[in-house]
Amino acid sequence: MSTEKCFANGSAAPGPVPKGHIRLYSMRFCPFAQRTRLVLNAKGITYDTVNIHLKDKPDWFLEKNPLGLVPTLETPAGEVIYESPITCEYLDEVYLEKKLLPSSPFAKAQQKMMLEHFSKVTPYFYKIPMGKRNGEDVSGLEAELKEKFAKLSKDLANKKTKFFGGDSITMIDYMMWPWFERLETFELQQFLDGTPELKKWTELMLQDSAVKALMFSPDAHKAFFKTFLDGNPDFD
Repeated sequence: MSTEKCFANGSAAPGPVPKGHIRLYSMRFCPFAQRTRLVLNAKGITYDTVNIHLKDKPDWFLEKNPLGLVPTLETPAGEVIYESPITCEYLDEVYLEKKLLPSSPFAKAQQKMMLEHFSKVTPYFYKIPMGKRNGEDVSGLEAELKEKFAKLSKDLANKKTKFFGGDSITMIDYMMWPWFERLETFELQQFLDGTPELKKWTELMLQDSAVKALMFSPDAHKAFFKTFLDGNPDFD
């Protein structure tokens, strides 16, 4: 069962996960859940999706994941896995087709360190538009984000590779992509100017079949983000 409409408190719990499937508890516009969807699609895993109303979570979902966050995975055996990097690594270990993480422990550690660095970048995608909306001076934040994008671009230039883990897409690229898909929504696309390697990376990512399969139009992202900024997000 895959549903687009989200489940809110009071809704009946979905049935057991069918054998040979895995279930993803998600929210359509959540960039963290998109990471897991990208990995599921890239690896060709059979899954169903249950979208959750994140402002009015069902009790049965909180029993599965007391943190109440998406993405959350559930197996036919009732095993529950949550947090986006953990769900993605789990999928890569259990489903051996098209490995996304490197086999070398050092290369794998490098990807995890890159992800740790990138986790310090994502808050800017929200702080800048919300600050602008509130009439705040965001020039300092903008300068910092520009610096962080320049660092990412320099990393690619130093590696001399098309992607952050080599010349083909690996896990780290999928971990970072959802925020770059939303650059236009956040009105931050101009920050790619002067970062040729990073800009080229975004163009190459747009050609990936998993990225294309899961993309929302800028208008759909903008419509959701407006409701998010208004404090009443429309998860459907």
